[in-house]
Amino acid sequence: MAKRVQVVLTAPVVKLGTTGDLVEVAPGYARNYLIPQGKAVAATPGILRQVERRQEQERQRKIREKEEALARKTALEVIGQLTIAMTAGENGNLFGSVTEKDVAEMIQTGTGQVVDRREITIPEIRKLGTYEAQVRLHPEVIATVKFQVIPAKGAA
Repeated sequence: MAKRVQVVLTAPVVKLGTTGDLVEVAPGYARNYLIPQGKAVAATPGILRQVERRQEQERQRKIREKEEALARKTALEVIGQLTIAMTAGENGNLFGSVTEKDVAEMIQTGTGQVVDRREITIPEIRKLGTYEAQVRLHPEVIATVKFQVIPAKGAA
Protein backbone atom coordinates (compact mmCIF):
# COMPACT_ATOMS: atom_id res chain seq x y z
CA MET A 1 0.00 0.00 0.00
CA ALA A 2 1.27 3.46 -0.87
CA LYS A 3 2.61 5.76 1.78
CA ARG A 4 0.30 8.58 2.98
CA VAL A 5 1.36 12.21 2.72
CA GLN A 6 0.62 15.12 4.99
CA VAL A 7 -0.97 18.28 3.63
CA VAL A 8 -2.33 21.45 5.22
CA LEU A 9 -5.79 22.40 4.00
CA THR A 10 -6.18 25.95 2.67
CA ALA A 11 -9.95 25.55 2.19
CA PRO A 12 -12.57 23.37 3.88
CA VAL A 13 -12.92 19.93 2.27
CA VAL A 14 -16.00 17.82 3.03
CA LYS A 15 -15.23 14.73 5.14
CA LEU A 16 -11.57 15.76 5.42
CA GLY A 17 -11.27 18.93 7.50
CA THR A 18 -11.42 22.69 7.70
CA THR A 19 -8.97 25.42 6.75
CA GLY A 20 -5.64 25.06 8.55
CA ASP A 21 -6.04 21.38 9.44
CA LEU A 22 -3.08 19.05 9.00
CA VAL A 23 -4.37 15.84 7.39
CA GLU A 24 -2.90 12.65 5.94
CA VAL A 25 -4.17 11.65 2.52
CA ALA A 26 -3.20 9.33 -0.29
CA PRO A 27 -0.38 10.74 -2.46
CA GLY A 28 -2.49 10.66 -5.62
CA TYR A 29 -5.36 12.53 -3.95
CA ALA A 30 -2.98 15.26 -2.82
CA ARG A 31 -1.02 15.42 -6.09
CA ASN A 32 -3.98 15.18 -8.50
CA TYR A 33 -6.80 16.98 -6.69
CA LEU A 34 -6.07 18.88 -3.47
CA ILE A 35 -2.91 20.75 -4.47
CA PRO A 36 -3.91 21.65 -8.09
CA GLN A 37 -7.35 22.86 -6.90
CA GLY A 38 -5.65 25.09 -4.30
CA LYS A 39 -7.36 23.28 -1.45
CA ALA A 40 -4.12 22.17 0.22
CA VAL A 41 -0.38 22.71 0.33
CA ALA A 42 2.33 20.16 1.05
CA ALA A 43 3.30 20.00 4.72
CA THR A 44 6.85 21.40 4.86
CA PRO A 45 8.59 22.39 8.12
CA GLY A 46 7.90 26.07 7.38
CA ILE A 47 4.21 25.45 6.69
CA LEU A 48 3.93 23.36 9.87
CA ARG A 49 5.43 26.24 11.92
CA GLN A 50 2.86 28.63 10.38
CA VAL A 51 0.05 26.21 11.23
CA GLU A 52 1.28 25.91 14.83
CA ARG A 53 1.51 29.71 15.13
CA ARG A 54 -2.04 30.13 13.76
CA GLN A 55 -3.37 27.46 16.10
CA GLU A 56 -1.72 29.19 19.08
CA GLN A 57 -3.25 32.54 18.04
CA GLU A 58 -6.65 30.89 17.71
CA ARG A 59 -6.26 29.28 21.14
CA GLN A 60 -5.36 32.65 22.69
CA ARG A 61 -8.35 34.30 20.98
CA LYS A 62 -10.71 31.65 22.38
CA ILE A 63 -9.28 32.16 25.88
CA ARG A 64 -9.87 35.94 25.57
CA GLU A 65 -13.44 35.37 24.36
CA LYS A 66 -14.16 33.10 27.32
CA GLU A 67 -12.69 35.62 29.79
CA GLU A 68 -14.85 38.38 28.26
CA ALA A 69 -17.91 36.13 28.51
CA LEU A 70 -17.16 35.42 32.19
CA ALA A 71 -16.87 39.17 32.86
CA ARG A 72 -20.20 39.77 31.10
CA LYS A 73 -21.78 36.93 33.11
CA THR A 74 -20.65 38.53 36.36
CA ALA A 75 -22.00 41.92 35.24
CA LEU A 76 -25.37 40.41 34.27
CA GLU A 77 -25.79 38.44 37.47
CA VAL A 78 -24.71 41.30 39.77
CA ILE A 79 -27.12 43.82 38.23
CA GLY A 80 -29.96 42.49 40.37
CA GLN A 81 -33.52 42.04 39.29
CA LEU A 82 -34.82 43.61 36.09
CA THR A 83 -38.47 44.23 35.24
CA ILE A 84 -40.69 43.89 32.20
CA ALA A 85 -44.03 45.72 32.12
CA MET A 86 -46.78 43.81 30.30
CA THR A 87 -50.52 44.35 30.06
CA ALA A 88 -52.33 41.86 32.24
CA GLY A 89 -55.88 40.89 33.16
CA GLU A 90 -57.45 41.00 36.60
CA ASN A 91 -56.15 37.63 37.78
CA GLY A 92 -52.54 38.22 36.65
CA ASN A 93 -52.78 36.53 33.26
CA LEU A 94 -50.86 38.35 30.55
CA PHE A 95 -52.32 39.44 27.25
CA GLY A 96 -49.79 37.58 25.10
CA SER A 97 -46.55 36.26 26.54
CA VAL A 98 -43.02 37.39 27.30
CA THR A 99 -40.64 36.47 24.47
CA GLU A 100 -36.86 36.17 24.17
CA LYS A 101 -36.90 39.47 22.27
CA ASP A 102 -38.60 41.20 25.22
CA VAL A 103 -35.95 39.80 27.57
CA ALA A 104 -33.12 40.89 25.25
CA GLU A 105 -34.53 44.44 25.11
CA MET A 106 -34.92 44.47 28.91
CA ILE A 107 -31.29 43.40 29.37
CA GLN A 108 -30.09 46.04 26.93
CA THR A 109 -32.02 48.86 28.60
CA GLY A 110 -31.19 47.67 32.12
CA THR A 111 -27.49 46.91 31.70
CA GLY A 112 -26.43 48.38 28.38
CA GLN A 113 -25.22 44.98 27.21
CA VAL A 114 -26.40 43.74 23.82
CA VAL A 115 -27.53 40.10 23.96
CA ASP A 116 -28.70 38.10 20.95
CA ARG A 117 -32.29 36.93 21.48
CA ARG A 118 -31.40 33.52 20.02
CA GLU A 119 -29.01 32.94 22.93
CA ILE A 120 -31.74 33.42 25.55
CA THR A 121 -33.77 30.57 27.02
CA ILE A 122 -36.87 31.35 29.07
CA PRO A 123 -39.82 29.29 30.30
CA GLU A 124 -43.27 29.99 28.89
CA ILE A 125 -44.38 33.16 30.65
CA ARG A 126 -48.10 33.93 30.68
CA LYS A 127 -48.57 35.28 34.24
CA LEU A 128 -47.16 38.08 36.34
CA GLY A 129 -44.32 37.02 38.63
CA THR A 130 -40.60 36.45 38.99
CA TYR A 131 -38.69 34.37 36.44
CA GLU A 132 -35.16 33.43 35.38
CA ALA A 133 -33.66 33.56 31.90
CA GLN A 134 -30.60 31.59 30.80
CA VAL A 135 -28.31 33.65 28.56
CA ARG A 136 -25.62 31.79 26.58
CA LEU A 137 -22.68 34.18 26.33
CA HIS A 138 -20.16 31.58 25.15
CA PRO A 139 -20.38 27.83 24.49
CA GLU A 140 -19.06 27.26 28.03
CA VAL A 141 -20.56 30.30 29.84
CA ILE A 142 -24.24 30.64 30.70
CA ALA A 143 -25.52 33.55 32.80
CA THR A 144 -28.76 33.48 34.79
CA VAL A 145 -30.73 36.74 34.75
CA LYS A 146 -33.60 37.20 37.20
CA PHE A 147 -36.47 39.41 36.12
CA GLN A 148 -39.94 40.29 37.23
CA VAL A 149 -43.00 40.65 35.04
CA ILE A 150 -45.14 43.49 36.36
CA PRO A 151 -48.44 44.96 35.14
CA ALA A 152 -48.07 47.89 32.73
CA LYS A 153 -49.30 51.30 33.91
CA GLY A 154 -53.04 51.70 33.44
CA ALA A 155 -53.70 47.95 33.26
CA ALA A 156 -55.72 45.94 35.80
